[in-house]
Amino acid sequence: MSDYERASEAAAFVRARIGAVPTTAVVLGSGLGAFAERLSDAVVLPYTEIPHWPASHVVGHAGKLCVGTSRGRPVVALAGRAHFYEGHPLTRVTFGVRVVGLLGVRTLVLTNAAGGVNTAFEAGNLMVIDDHINLFGSNPLIGPHDERLGPRFPDMTEVYSRRLRALADQVAAARGLRLTHGVYAGLHGPSYETPAEIRHLRAIGADAVGMSTVPEAIVARQMGVEVLGISCITNMAAGVLPQPLDHDEVMATAARVATEFVALLEGVVAAA
Repeated sequence: MSDYERASEAAAFVRARIGAVPTTAVVLGSGLGAFAERLSDAVVLPYTEIPHWPASHVVGHAGKLCVGTSRGRPVVALAGRAHFYEGHPLTRVTFGVRVVGLLGVRTLVLTNAAGGVNTAFEAGNLMVIDDHINLFGSNPLIGPHDERLGPRFPDMTEVYSRRLRALADQVAAARGLRLTHGVYAGLHGPSYETPAEIRHLRAIGADAVGMSTVPEAIVARQMGVEVLGISCITNMAAGVLPQPLDHDEVMATAARVATEFVALLEGVVAAA
């Protein structure tokens, strides 16, 4: 069975259970699932029930697809994602994006918990992703090409939509939220980076670093889906502060900024 056929089978399963499909979807990163919990009239499908959907066993990823309304606007929320470092190939890591793309989603908001590389950042900042650097050492489009999923050589000039980035700024200003902008470097993990690696990332133009998002954005753009990326800077990267890195810090910071994060997402979804 091809990747297209697997994603199509999963999309048909989801469509049969939710009826009309929203045109906006949100992928929620580590500790950022509060948005899904606030959806009204939600239909919840655990990933384990959806054909071919890869499981995620990372703390902070609920592992469920939620379809409901946010401030009156219908939305699909993917509460949790699979990661390359869990042993999934990138075609599996991006499976959820393939499915929502085949369902008819045209606007995708990708969120993540990230480490701050830019020394002007602080833990708790929300960063709009202006561009990314793919350091996964691979690409989700490698392998046999299926024209039904998009072009063989998709353009990556504007991965993250200018329109949606401006919209995020407008929403933040209206709600009194502080946003930063920057470049996200995607590495496969699961170990955190060394101080030397962080200095290298800073030298090549990265402002934040994480272990997700980049493959999903590539696949979404191949399918013609408009993308917005938002990083929650949950910790400063290795060597920025004189302390070790810990996933508990990621979860604690995500919980601390949950109110601001949800307000931003709800505003973007309502206006997108």
